[in-house]
Amino acid sequence: MTTVTHDIVAKLWNLCNVLKDDGVTYHQYVTELTWLLFLKMAKETGTEEQIPAGHRWDDLEARPAPDRLEHYRLTLIHLGSHGSLLVQQIFGNASSFIKKPTTLSTLVAEIDKLDWYSARHEGLGDLYEGLLEKNANEKKSGAGQYFTPRRLIDSMVAVMQPTLTDIIQDPAAGTGGFLIAASRYIRARHEIAGLSEAAQKRFYTRTFFGMEHVQDTHRLALMNLMLHGLDSNPNGAGIRYGDTLSPEGQALPQATLILTNPPFGTKKGGGLPTRTDFTFPTSNKQFCFLQHIYRGLKPGGRAAVVLPDNVLFEGNVGRQIRADLMDKCNLHTLLRLPTGIFYAQGVKTNVLFFTRGETDKGHTREVWVYDLRANMPQYGKRTLLRPEDFAEFETAFGDDPQGGAATLAKRKDTGEAGRFRRFTRDEIAARGDSLDISWLKDESDTSNDGLPEPALLAREAIDELDAAIEELRAILEELGEDVEGLGA
Repeated sequence: MTTVTHDIVAKLWNLCNVLKDDGVTYHQYVTELTWLLFLKMAKETGTEEQIPAGHRWDDLEARPAPDRLEHYRLTLIHLGSHGSLLVQQIFGNASSFIKKPTTLSTLVAEIDKLDWYSARHEGLGDLYEGLLEKNANEKKSGAGQYFTPRRLIDSMVAVMQPTLTDIIQDPAAGTGGFLIAASRYIRARHEIAGLSEAAQKRFYTRTFFGMEHVQDTHRLALMNLMLHGLDSNPNGAGIRYGDTLSPEGQALPQATLILTNPPFGTKKGGGLPTRTDFTFPTSNKQFCFLQHIYRGLKPGGRAAVVLPDNVLFEGNVGRQIRADLMDKCNLHTLLRLPTGIFYAQGVKTNVLFFTRGETDKGHTREVWVYDLRANMPQYGKRTLLRPEDFAEFETAFGDDPQGGAATLAKRKDTGEAGRFRRFTRDEIAARGDSLDISWLKDESDTSNDGLPEPALLAREAIDELDAAIEELRAILEELGEDVEGLGA
């Protein structure tokens, strides 16, 4: 992010103090700002034809201050069903959180004063992405659950090497970070405007696919994609509004590359997903998404997926899903991530890298584990992730995104004192198919300072119990037993 963009992001974020005084939360602020910025950016980029006359930025600005808020509220309602398809998606079911006319007038005036010439020159997409990152780093917003750190995304993309011929999918798209990073990677290596008409059409309409089931987050994603030169079609490319764990997710096209960070926890209400194509029903969202991912890859397709530690060791259906994954795919690499890179303290995460096989059996023969967790800094606001933090891992990973046999043969097992080690499929089977593998003594483990908060531990325990109960209910239903009245 350039200095100019950083300054504009800081000014926009400081405006949240105006809304806080009006009772608006951080997340509501970003949503509200998205609507206002869309109107302003449409004017600045000469794309106002997609917005009906009478509801554009100048119309809002021209209103007398006492009447501006009422006009703005009517504009939000009107744009939910008028204008371009993108406009209707961004403003669907929109309702302002602002209560005081003076608050809106202050926002309009301050937004109008920003250096929009420099913003356009530096890139409006980077500006908006910076705003989303600010929101994600603010713990009170709760946004960190859908925002994956940019440095982690870039590293995952770098080793997966997206191409012009890929069909790229993110089934838990959030604000679109993975798809945008993949697009940025491809654009850095190809001049899209110089491609044939057919190749350009393929890039824009048949390359990037995602799904997001929270409407406010979906609005942010659409805005983010638009500012990075990617459009969304509800029935085509882009990020669709829907639930991947429902039949809507089955409509996503099979991919050659999946990059994603699925949500943690159990399905709302503790129920099972409504998908009928999962071999292993469970209320655990991560395991459901994992099934979607490896089932949704074309033969030879590859994936990089962020998952919490419990996916590595959970028994029963968890063990079955891991075994199925290692049968159907070559699970060649596991990256143990440092703690503190997500908003929730104590959450331990990993990235699984795997490639779909041509058949359904025996594709994982060895798993390489890179430990980037032990004896690493406690990341957070004071210690930020840097690109160089992933440099050694990327070098050790090698230049084959599919983790083929020739590349794996070149890797070096660094032994018990190093960070990169090889484990055979037989060794993993002997561990009960657990992938929770560590060998380095973490000096920080001698202190209790890094332990999760009791409330977090309690929530995790409840999630595990809910998942177990749902699995037992499913077994009883299969046996023909009446489960009405039983606890969920």
